[in-house]
This record gives sequence, C-alpha cells and structure tokens, in this order.
Amino acid sequence: MINPVLVEVERSGFVESRHRGAAVGLAADGTAAVRAGTVDEPIFPRSANKPLQAVAMLRSGLDLEGELLALAAGSHSGEDFHVEGVEKILAGAGLTADDLRCPESWPIDPGTSRTCEEPSRVRMNCSGKHAAMLATCVAAGWPTESYLDPEHPLQIAVRGVVEELAGERAAATGVDGCGAPLFAISALGVARAYRALVLAAPDAPECLVADAMRTHPQWTSGTAREERRLMDAVPGLLVKCGAEGVDAFALADGRAGAVKIDDGAMRARTPVTVALLRALAGHTGEGGGEGGGAPGGLPDGTDEDALEELAVVELRGGNAVVGVIRSVVPS
Repeated sequence: MINPVLVEVERSGFVESRHRGAAVGLAADGTAAVRAGTVDEPIFPRSANKPLQAVAMLRSGLDLEGELLALAAGSHSGEDFHVEGVEKILAGAGLTADDLRCPESWPIDPGTSRTCEEPSRVRMNCSGKHAAMLATCVAAGWPTESYLDPEHPLQIAVRGVVEELAGERAAATGVDGCGAPLFAISALGVARAYRALVLAAPDAPECLVADAMRTHPQWTSGTAREERRLMDAVPGLLVKCGAEGVDAFALADGRAGAVKIDDGAMRARTPVTVALLRALAGHTGEGGGEGGGAPGGLPDGTDEDALEELAVVELRGGNAVVGVIRSVVPS
C-alpha cells in the first residue's frame, strides 16, 4: 500500500513538494478515531521511544525526578543547562562523561553550537538518556561498559516495557543514531504506548515520566524547539519527536497519536501532529471531557495562535512570505 500525502509544500501558489506517510489518532477510549496510511506496520520510532526507555529505567531502580528525569526521556539541544544536567546525573552515579558511549556531536541549538570549540559526548542530544542508562546500571548493580548491548539486562528491560506499553511484540531490533538498541513497533503501537503514559496511576513510572516531560518541556528538547512550543501551547500535552519524521503525543484524557513521514522529512511531522490534535478535538470515545476543556475539545488555555504557527509553516522568498508547509490530513 502506498501511503497518502500528508503534507504539501506550496511556493508561489505551486505545490513543489509532497510528503507521504502514516498517521493515527486515538480517541480517549483508545479506539482509532483518525487513520491515514498503513499504521499497523512496524516502524523505528527512533527517539520517540525515549519516554518508554525512561519508564524501564525507573522500574529498574533509577532515582531521578523533575527536570533530570525529563532530560533522561528527551532529545536535548545541547544547551549549557542540558550539559549541566547530564553531568549531574553522571556525578550522582559516580561516573563521568568518559563513561558515555554515545558519539560526539555538536549541539542542536544553533546559538550554542557557535560558541562551542569542538563536538562532545555531553552535547549530543541523547546524552541525557545515556547518562540515565549508566545511572540505572549502577543502581541495579549491572555492568556499565556493555550497557548498549541488546542482551544487557537494561536493554532487555527496555524491550519488555516497549512491548508492554505498545501492546505488541517488537518486529525488529536495530541500532539508533546514538548507538542504543532500537525496537520496531507500529505507529498504532506508539500511540497506544503514549496513551498508557498519561493514563497511568500518579505514582507509576509511566506517569512520573509524562509529568516530568510536561512540566519541563525545555529539558526534553530545548528552549526554541517545536516540541517545547507545542507543549507550551496545549496544556497537559505530552509530545516527543523521533528522527526520520516521527512524532508521538498524548493528551491528559488519553487521546493520543503518532506520525511517521515516509521520506523522513522532519519539517513535515509537526503540521501533521497539529492536524491530528484538531481532528481528535471531535473524538472523545467513552472517556471524553477529562483533563480540562469542553468534551471533545482541546484543553482550556490552549493557545490557538501558537498552534496555528506550528500548523502552517511559512516559506520565504527573499524578504517576503511566498508559501507554506501545511498538512492535508483532515482536521
């Protein structure tokens, strides 16, 4: 099956590019209310897996909370406060940056990158996760040198949590860009997993991760990233992106969704996510109305202007706006 076009790029009234993909939105009762494309075939969620990995780490003995837990579940921009957080996680476990096995990288944040003299492991966007994985190994008494081995006790625990929350078996095991094991599940499974995060009991690891991310969105991405802007715009929204055009989200009442862009274009994912959020505003299932706002609507306090800026991205030609990147998923 060829997936449908989810995003069009229009310049000067001419559609010059199209992005195909799959997208699914779950109503509050867990039923698939919005579907576009093949949503039950396995994909690599990439960094959208990080909140699930963080749940596994908490279950295995990791002792983090607040912004440091958000950092462990995020893909940070390499800003100075992110680096300080990574170093704090490592120091708490009696470790240093030399113990990290993620690759060296420049910061994602452009301003920070201009001030760095060289790439480093702590600036790499996955270093929060890697520091937390090492801290988990120390807490559990597991070896730290081999923490990225798919047969390491930590990675076995991660796979178990991914499969449990997604409600399906991992179809394949790969290696993520940071070197960590990566488990393939469907977009539908990703949406189910995010729904499980927000609906868990208040003291459950799933809820602790979701709450940390929603309370400290700048620690899961950065001060100017789209995920942070989305969570600021929609109260109670949990969002995490993944490389190669992946987005996953959930609202407090259990409405959830996932996006995978076929060609991996990161510019296409956020407009589709906003379209899904708006489409789900009319679908509550049996659990609608929880988490604030009118039943079926977006939560009270949603910044519609900020949401629109993320839904329709302006394209410039010279000094003028000459086009847009917009979703064509019905909203």
